[in-house]
Amino acid sequence: MNTKYIFISGGVASSLGKGIIAASLAKLLQARGLRVTIQKFDPYLNIDPGTLNPYEHGECYVTEDGAETDLDLGHYERFLGVYTSQANNVTTGRIYNTVITREREGAYLGKTVQIVPHITDEIKRRMLLLGETGQYDVIITEIGGTVGDIESQPFIEAVRQLRWELPEKDSLSIHLTLIPYLSAAKELKTKPTQHSVHELESLGVHPDIIVCRTEKELSPEIRHKIALFCNVKPGHVIQSIDAWTIYQVPLNMEAEKLDRMVAERLGIEWLPEPHLEPLKDFLFHLKNPEKEVDIALVGKYVELQDAYKSILESFVHAGAACRCRVKVHSIHSEYLNAENLVEKLSPMDGILVAPGFGERGLEGKVLAIRYARENGIPFFGICLGMQMAVVEFARNVLGYTDSASTEVNPDTPHPVIDMMEEQKKITVKGGTMRLGAYKCRLAKDSLAYRIYGAEEISERHRHRYEFNNAYLEEMKRAGLSASGTNPDTGLVEIIELPSHPFFIGVQFHPEYKSTPEKPQPIFVNFIKAAIRKREGKA
Repeated sequence: MNTKYIFISGGVASSLGKGIIAASLAKLLQARGLRVTIQKFDPYLNIDPGTLNPYEHGECYVTEDGAETDLDLGHYERFLGVYTSQANNVTTGRIYNTVITREREGAYLGKTVQIVPHITDEIKRRMLLLGETGQYDVIITEIGGTVGDIESQPFIEAVRQLRWELPEKDSLSIHLTLIPYLSAAKELKTKPTQHSVHELESLGVHPDIIVCRTEKELSPEIRHKIALFCNVKPGHVIQSIDAWTIYQVPLNMEAEKLDRMVAERLGIEWLPEPHLEPLKDFLFHLKNPEKEVDIALVGKYVELQDAYKSILESFVHAGAACRCRVKVHSIHSEYLNAENLVEKLSPMDGILVAPGFGERGLEGKVLAIRYARENGIPFFGICLGMQMAVVEFARNVLGYTDSASTEVNPDTPHPVIDMMEEQKKITVKGGTMRLGAYKCRLAKDSLAYRIYGAEEISERHRHRYEFNNAYLEEMKRAGLSASGTNPDTGLVEIIELPSHPFFIGVQFHPEYKSTPEKPQPIFVNFIKAAIRKREGKA
């Protein structure tokens, strides 16, 4: 079977859930035995999201091979349980950078370099790249933005060309659009969808299937109307109705027969029924919790939930595994102070201090960590959260009240967190941090070892600063354990307090590898500790 290519575009409004539809379709095809991957083409000019403020673009997701990517790749990995890579996320900036570099090298033999064919040729090359590896039966390509955006036009043009070049049965176009409900008129309106499809067709791409994002059920009459005026086959207009969790969407799409339509259109003649029992078991446990805990998520980007998307999803996975409803309370660290600390944190069964960069909100994080340490509340610090736990310990246990990270105070006399040696000569910001998967060796008598049940693990990183080993022995003597270290560099990866019911900080980002069917073990054990705290068993 030739590799099949599915292109997913969106119209009317952003944030309709193209990534969730792409991941849900991929899940269904994978559950039928096909080898599937998903790639995201983003229309912005940044090379990658690595230098973008989380308020601009949400979380920056990091892959095993160290690519800083769009947060949708996190959805892809969580739904499929398959790692993505640098090749799965391509931006306009990366495309133009490649073409301009090649032009400077003389690759175009003095010809005028243009959007068509040079930019579109590079887009097409990238779109086909994963298919040429022979590892996949189906490649799903999500086009970022909405149809009609000037930034997206080269990508849509590349799709038009590819659909003309590929055999008819080897490609498929899906368009996701909005069917708004007007409460004053008490009816659903199809006109925005008609306009969106006509806009797509004006660019030369005709959708084979239209997925309608809606709050209300679409009647057969509305489906028929859309099919008629948008010139798609009857039955190829399906609904994506609001779901109680994103993990329900694959089952909703199966009920709409999306995977069957796709297989039929692509000439895939026979596939077994999808194996979805693990997903259904997860959903049952998620929907029927037996317990409940309150968790404080202390960070500085809490106004935008997508800024901590992988952490929030990891709580969903861990909660289902523990048959527990995890109520996450976002607490802005910038506004956490001595006056409101007890009011905000005393009702909590656990405190997670989130990753981040820069000085803003750091003192609030330090206060939250001290409160967790001194009051026996389960604590989990990730990246900057771990680093601030080291600063808090140095200030309030070792007595170095002026200790700090050199990220915010380069002149501190006690730099317990310092820039990694290999980072000190770097001036270019994008893609230059310690990125991707690195090994970590665990001490056998540690909480970390009990959590993972292994002597060596691999987790993903995204940081410039590290634990300063000059303070390691002193901190050990005072009760702070370095339970996880990199076997090659000696970098401290995990710190914990053995005297505390549950106190752990990690330099890496464990949230990146959590999935519904394989919840991340630190999150699971953190929730278990929170349950013990809730039940008075800590």
